[in-house]
Amino acid sequence: MPLKTVKRDTADTLTLEWILHVKNYKLTLDKNLCKGCQICSLACPKEAISVKKHEKVQGEKAKKAKVDIDLAKCNFCGICDVTCPYGALKLTLNGDHDLSVLSKESYPELVRDIKVDTRQCPKECTECEHACPIGLITATKVGFDGKPVSNFDSLTPSQKQRVQINLSIQKERCPTCRVCEFKCEPGVIKVRKFMEGKIGIDQTKCPEGCTDCLDVCPITGALYLSDDGKKVNVNELFCDYCGACKVVCPVEDALKLKRTKIIHTPVHSGTWNKALERLTSPEDAVKELKAKGSQKLRQTVGKRFVFEEVIR
Repeated sequence: MPLKTVKRDTADTLTLEWILHVKNYKLTLDKNLCKGCQICSLACPKEAISVKKHEKVQGEKAKKAKVDIDLAKCNFCGICDVTCPYGALKLTLNGDHDLSVLSKESYPELVRDIKVDTRQCPKECTECEHACPIGLITATKVGFDGKPVSNFDSLTPSQKQRVQINLSIQKERCPTCRVCEFKCEPGVIKVRKFMEGKIGIDQTKCPEGCTDCLDVCPITGALYLSDDGKKVNVNELFCDYCGACKVVCPVEDALKLKRTKIIHTPVHSGTWNKALERLTSPEDAVKELKAKGSQKLRQTVGKRFVFEEVIR
């Protein structure tokens, strides 16, 4: 048991601490990075995290939901840190970022499969910086000497030809929405979503003039207004299925969201199976378990076949 527990709630951060004899666990929620989605609350094995929407003020846009963590329930396992699509939660042990659930392979890591080929970048373009809806990309023009180029327009045509574009992407915070991929030149960035699913809006159930889901959606273009400006539509191409919209929707079943698959590193853990069931559904969790079982069987058969070939 900890010698002391601390909970601090400020405008920018929510911090929980366990202070022991030689260990100090600290869990920090960066409210500026948090999008008020459902993921951390669903993944938490102790049900320590709650997500509550704000009361709507007439005439104002909806606000993202508030995330709170119950210090009495939290055991500082770090699962919320691993699972947060936006990197808003961070667990440290004695000041170091420590995720034992990953090192012990009791919980998987989300696979943010992002490939960049800057050879396809136009020399004058930095569109990806503006395309990323949460500002995770930095594009830097670099000369043949490796130094940043700040005066590109003043260069000669031959000098411009030797300029390269360096792209820096904060992958640990990327929700893999794919907006950058489609805003950039073809082939520059390729992104595979780590969450797959389905989302739909029953516009017959939406209150007239309601745009609450659009107000809080962190991904530009995933939700958008119809041409007449009266109804919200969905573009699943960019949706990351975080559920921020679902939390604030004022009408039950007006917005339906279902996660069907999560791309992650290999893991053998009942903790992950339970989290997967909450994040997707019991049916989808069973599908993954069956797929893993079939894969393991194929590997076993393959090894046996190779062994038999060797002894012959």
